[in-house]
Amino acid sequence: MKNTFGSALALTIFGESHGRAIGGVLDGMAAGVPVDEGFIAACMDKRRARGDGLSTPRVEADKVQLLSGVMNGHTTGTAIALMIENQNTRSGDYAKTADLLRPGHADYTAYAKYHGFQDARGGGHFSGRITAALVAGGSIVLGALNRAGIDITTHIARCAGISDTPFALDDAAALAAQVSVLESRDEGFALLDASVEEPMKTAIRAAGSEGDSVGGILETAILGLPAGVGEPYFDSVESLISHMAFSVPAVKGIEFGTGFGFADLKGSEANDAFRMKGDSVVTATNHNAGINGGITNGMPVVFRTAVKPTPSIYKEQETVDYIAKQDAPLSIQGRHDPCIVPRAAIVQTCVAALAVGDLMTARYGTAWMERPTSYRREGL
Repeated sequence: MKNTFGSALALTIFGESHGRAIGGVLDGMAAGVPVDEGFIAACMDKRRARGDGLSTPRVEADKVQLLSGVMNGHTTGTAIALMIENQNTRSGDYAKTADLLRPGHADYTAYAKYHGFQDARGGGHFSGRITAALVAGGSIVLGALNRAGIDITTHIARCAGISDTPFALDDAAALAAQVSVLESRDEGFALLDASVEEPMKTAIRAAGSEGDSVGGILETAILGLPAGVGEPYFDSVESLISHMAFSVPAVKGIEFGTGFGFADLKGSEANDAFRMKGDSVVTATNHNAGINGGITNGMPVVFRTAVKPTPSIYKEQETVDYIAKQDAPLSIQGRHDPCIVPRAAIVQTCVAALAVGDLMTARYGTAWMERPTSYRREGL
């Protein structure tokens, strides 16, 4: 099992949904980098369930314990070990259906790979619960990126068929203003258009009351990345961001910039014309989302992911009893989200931060962390 992402800056995750704890080890941070535990807590709070009919009734404190690598509010330069205790588990909810494969889940594939030795309680290591460790580790990197002038923000582009205002892909100033609006709001329901919040919440609660679930689309903007970050082919900016995006359970699709819309354009429409803005090279449009040849060109990086409906639904479904080797009906028990999209927004922000942090460290070493206001002028 591969539990580590990153080369120059790496996060290893551990734990299961109903185990004692989940957590991670973040390796590659320079010494002396400020770590704001209040910021980490705020990010964790955006992912946390509230038992409000919009998310799972399983409410956890999700307090991050920094076990090593941080002292007096700064990194020590050694591995940062972090842990989040599981304090509200009800494993008995899964006992009655333990032999039934849940449609849309990893029950069958986990059994095929681990031959029954996997921890199946609450989905075990496959559970969305593990994304708490991604947020904990990613928020430390996100804070460092913010100090280096790089902002990463995600909003709910669409949920339950209801759309928010899209990011202004071709207008960098307008996009920056949108990001500022989102970052000024503390609530976990990340929207640009406040008028769609209640209709979205109503649709989510309606699906939940029917024993069903809904999905949506998340859109992320990365501002402030310097030109020249990333590699052609295997470590391209798209490759690493996609790698992390698909590491989030329920993400089934991704596109950058105009994305699948390129299929209906001509080259003359799809190309981004280069222009001078003072001493800087910019593009007149941003169809390619700030990336050419796998490398950043200095324009905003914008990507969207498709998030499938939560597979744990209370409606009866058809499945098989893999022990008895026969077809069987399934009525799922336990506590589940009617929609994970709102909680997944901060997860997408933090996994993007991990990918960008790895890319930045590969390009600049630890200079971007140690000298966040001057590393660009040093000609590295």
